Amino acid sequence: MLEIILILCSVAVLITLTEAAFYYVNTYNSLVGLRNDILKAWANIDVLLKQRNDEIPNLVNSVKGYMEHERETFVEVTKARATLELAQTIGEKEASNSLITDTLKKLYAVVENYPQLKANETFLKLQTRITGIENQIADRREFYNDAVTIYNTRIGTIPDSIIAQRAHFMRIPLFKASEKERQRIEVAFKS
Repeated sequence: MLEIILILCSVAVLITLTEAAFYYVNTYNSLVGLRNDILKAWANIDVLLKQRNDEIPNLVNSVKGYMEHERETFVEVTKARATLELAQTIGEKEASNSLITDTLKKLYAVVENYPQLKANETFLKLQTRITGIENQIADRREFYNDAVTIYNTRIGTIPDSIIAQRAHFMRIPLFKASEKERQRIEVAFKS
């Protein structure tokens, strides 16, 4: 009888350890999948940032002839574009994105003072293309932030947090709008 009890206890312990191992592996794999979703979401944003960055010189060239007195605006846009080329980390790319968005808003605001430019077909196509990319970036930021929120919630709640700590899963910051993006753009026209 004692042997049967020992065998049953051994089997129960073995089943419990097996279930715990399966839970650990399943949770670990799930967290890796969530982290990969974040990397994929960021890669999608990065592709759009590059596409927008590639369109900016075309936009600047299409407006140069009309806006002779707005050299400062062109310089700002060009400098902002260069920051994305140099950006390496997600944080640097976020900052660069904010700067580019800010300078494009200024450029579009200045364009309002040039009716003939607003009617130029090339400019309109480029503006529509860049605006479309901006909208896609905003959508992808939402997907990125959703993925980050799910991941951060999982690694911050028990029991997953125990596994996350042991496996060195770290919190990932959300993609937030900068202070500049929240501010209204004021443009002074030169005469």
